[in-house]
Amino acid sequence: MPQLCLFPGVTGRLNFGCLFPGVTEDPGRGPELPGRPRPWSPPVSPPLACLSCSTGSSDPYCIVKVDNEPIIRTATVWKTLCPFWGEEYQVHLPPTFHMVAFYVMDEDALSRDDVIGKVCLTRDTLVTHPKGFSGWAHLTEVDPDEEVQGEIHLRLEVVPGTRACRLRCSVLEARDLAPKDRNGASDPFVRVRYNGRTQETSIVKKSCYPRWNETFEFELEEGATEALCVEAWDWDLVSRNDFLGKVVFNVQRLWVAQQEEGWFRLQPDQSKSQQKEGNLGSLQLEVRLRDEMVLPSGCYQALVQLLCREVKLGTQGPGQLIPLIEEMTSTECRQEVATNLLKLFLGQGLAKDFLDLLFQLELGRTSEANTLFRSNSLASKSMESFLKVAGMRYLHGVLGPIIDRIFEEKKYVELDPSKVEVKDVGCSGLHRPQTEAEVLEQSAQTLRAHLGELLSALCRSVRACPAVVRATFRQLFQRVRERFPSAEHENVPFIAVTSFLCLRFFSPAIMAPKLFHLRERHADARTSRTLLLLAKAVQNVGNMDTPASRAKEAWMEPLQPSVYQGVTQMKDFITKLVDIEEKEELDLQRALSLQAPPVKEGPLFIHRTKGKSPLLSSSFKKLYFSLTTEALSFAKTPSSKKSALIKLANIRAAEKVEEKSFGSSHVMQVIYTDDAGRPQTAYLQCKCVNELNQWLSALRKVSINNTGLLGSYHPGVFRGDKWSCCHQKDKTDLGCDKTRSRVTLQEWNDPLDHDLEAQLIYRHLLGMEAALREKHRELSAGTETASVLTGCGEASEDRLAQLLQVLQDLQEAHNCSPVSSLPLEPNYLLELQT
Repeated sequence: MPQLCLFPGVTGRLNFGCLFPGVTEDPGRGPELPGRPRPWSPPVSPPLACLSCSTGSSDPYCIVKVDNEPIIRTATVWKTLCPFWGEEYQVHLPPTFHMVAFYVMDEDALSRDDVIGKVCLTRDTLVTHPKGFSGWAHLTEVDPDEEVQGEIHLRLEVVPGTRACRLRCSVLEARDLAPKDRNGASDPFVRVRYNGRTQETSIVKKSCYPRWNETFEFELEEGATEALCVEAWDWDLVSRNDFLGKVVFNVQRLWVAQQEEGWFRLQPDQSKSQQKEGNLGSLQLEVRLRDEMVLPSGCYQALVQLLCREVKLGTQGPGQLIPLIEEMTSTECRQEVATNLLKLFLGQGLAKDFLDLLFQLELGRTSEANTLFRSNSLASKSMESFLKVAGMRYLHGVLGPIIDRIFEEKKYVELDPSKVEVKDVGCSGLHRPQTEAEVLEQSAQTLRAHLGELLSALCRSVRACPAVVRATFRQLFQRVRERFPSAEHENVPFIAVTSFLCLRFFSPAIMAPKLFHLRERHADARTSRTLLLLAKAVQNVGNMDTPASRAKEAWMEPLQPSVYQGVTQMKDFITKLVDIEEKEELDLQRALSLQAPPVKEGPLFIHRTKGKSPLLSSSFKKLYFSLTTEALSFAKTPSSKKSALIKLANIRAAEKVEEKSFGSSHVMQVIYTDDAGRPQTAYLQCKCVNELNQWLSALRKVSINNTGLLGSYHPGVFRGDKWSCCHQKDKTDLGCDKTRSRVTLQEWNDPLDHDLEAQLIYRHLLGMEAALREKHRELSAGTETASVLTGCGEASEDRLAQLLQVLQDLQEAHNCSPVSSLPLEPNYLLELQT
């Protein structure tokens, strides 16, 4: 039996948000496009608590924490008590995570942000909902005294005495304690209570990673039932001490084990915890948690080869497993299955062939040209995923400058006369406000300019479009033209291309640029309206509107001349886009492979600690960083010829730095060795928590297979003669906190994980195994007749039998315990959609 190197994976999908009562069209979601269902829309809920006395509203955003570690910050929705967030995240986590918490905050420019309330979901809660947790959750009050975190290292033992046994409790150290003081640290001490007696450790000043190494003894009576309580506190000179958490032990267990040592997670004081729901508001959550065991690559080889063989044979193949999978996949699961299959075939170099097969299947069952690719079929969903995976960088190059200009200008744009508000526009002269007609005309001119700029950028981008995307559109264009060859269907091949490129890719990105990573924040109401109207115009161009057709909304008519001109430009662009020969495709792919895009790039602030001067955020120097699969390089500008670099193979860890070290919570450290093998550390400051976690994720993913990765590190800095975090004086000390190399955010440009995709496909096929066996029985019953008529009736049955056998083999592999001496590497995946 092969060695099972297990990678357990936890997958969860998460939606949350609130909407204004009566809102029918949200600017972040935009109009419903043909063949594109509306995204999730929450029902009306009670508004959030108001924290602004002057305006009667708040500026809410959400912080998502996993075990008190902030990993995600949503955009701020300004001046509302009913915000809506539509952001997607996927997070890889270690197998030890306990809880996911959502903190709703009110942003304040002049003081600290206020906490409106929180919702906590424990892992046990999510496990009890295998199909996902969904519903409104009341926000509970956040009590600072109950916000505990971290772990404490203890050793408990029963030692014999002259008259009776004694209970010995050694308080060794703690890590990642909650910072309770303004300096970003705490002054922790430990209080040990047993049998009416209390003893305390010394106080460690300004540290969240204290080391005590102190031992206490208590008289232990045999049969005693009282528990041992170990509490951590933050000492304060003036005010009362802050509670940091506690651990309670059942002493009776020690009579059997005699000794117990380890790291124990600090828990809140449940006796004092009274979570008040009150009128803080509600948060709608949709969470799905899923465990996966990812086996070694060899275990999935048979499944991957079988599916690849089906794709290579195309519609001429005898097995037809792909259409069978589509037939048996529910509408709810189709997007997920499409993404998994697409990524699997993309990794095998068969994405174009897979999509071509789906195109042919879709065309084979379509009789009306105007319904082509308008349903949520496997072909439509796979093509959507394909464009996001393979074309996102191209999208950024075309749309990025235009979206940035719209956000910067913040012009008032409106074409619907019933929605025009003249007071929002200002004055055209010194004394006369603009009339409604002038507003409408100026708005039309602005939209014409944006549409013209977009189409011009698109027409210039043919060579910038990835070769695999061009080749896929070429296949689509040719297949549709072969299926609808008549003159009356002359535009159908063009519409087939724009149904994906415009309606399912460019238009959604224009309406919600943050969801496509084009902007860091959601648009305000004025900018959202401009984006929505521009997306409608692009949609009309994609529909190939002609002078004979009228706009769906009468007030869109002023843009129709520009739309007609845009149709001509779009057809010319598509003609050039699909005009790519196989040799040119190979040449372009080869050129792209030689100039692989960076994994991540952008400006950061760097600081290398030298001497004994105080560390300040102002001591950071701004440089441009670029991370590739070879090195992390940095220079003054992106075009600088002179740059320094850290070899990827030399990176030993990428971790956060505690806030007190630099006065910022957005600093990370890259621990590496130089060419001489000496350990070095580079401190990099990011502008926000999201950018911090994105860089940490990218660095951890590209270095995950490095030899010599650290298991522990110092979250502080070594200044003078000691570490700022744990106050240890040995600079070579191993570290006071554990590294988190497995905690990563999944991004659209991540390297493909072939084994994970194969496992997810296997899990889906296993869920419909009963239906597959029933289909196999039907085919077996008709085999004899088919063999007489065609001579090849057994082919479909044989392929299905092979698939069922592969599923059985994989199931046995999952059920088998690993026997080899090779170490196992657990890894958890948590997917969040917010």
